[in-house]
Amino acid sequence: MSLPVRVGTLLVAFLAVVGGAIFVVIHFFLAGPPVVDYTSGVAPGQAVNVVLQEDPQNQASNHPDWVSYFVQDPKTKQWVHTLVFKVPAGARVNMTILGYDGCTPLRNPFWGKVTGTIGNSATIDGKTVRALDSWKTCSVGHTFSIPSINLNVPMGSPTTVAENNNLCGTSPCTSGPHATMKFSFIAPKTPGSYLVQCRVPCGGGYVTGFGGPMQAIGFMTGQMEVAS
Repeated sequence: MSLPVRVGTLLVAFLAVVGGAIFVVIHFFLAGPPVVDYTSGVAPGQAVNVVLQEDPQNQASNHPDWVSYFVQDPKTKQWVHTLVFKVPAGARVNMTILGYDGCTPLRNPFWGKVTGTIGNSATIDGKTVRALDSWKTCSVGHTFSIPSINLNVPMGSPTTVAENNNLCGTSPCTSGPHATMKFSFIAPKTPGSYLVQCRVPCGGGYVTGFGGPMQAIGFMTGQMEVAS
């Protein structure tokens, strides 16, 4: 084999390795969780109905023991492992969140207050609430919080010992003890990405409970993307 041919062969092999490395980086390290789009086909001024569930575990990632949110695709009604969703700017957003995880006491009672919703209230299993005391009763699993718009809603949970010992074990959950939260708020008029957080230290096994799923986009941290 002549020198030019050998050089060409080595160059092709080198480019193949580089291309493979770029593919791995883009698709496995830089690729974020999917975005569930609630803007398609929505007329100006029309409300959108966003449906989520939060589970004690998930089988949709390489961290099956991490608590996680799922978002329901409005077209297919399938549950998507993500906490990134898109809504129209200025639209009324009607949220329904199914809470399948067990209860955990809040470290600060402030996070038990409902703020930023229409009427500063939410309904949990049909009951209107403005605050939950997670130390008085086993009642809070997580929070759904968007700090930049002062939105915070404590997520209700199964309340009895029997229910907490018999939580859904396969995600996305379709049965088992859970609480149903409903609330509405007005999306910002300014397009952009708005951080979604949980205020409950549910990162078991991590220092102070705020590692792991608490810091991972698509699990208990995410984004509300507001589109113009």
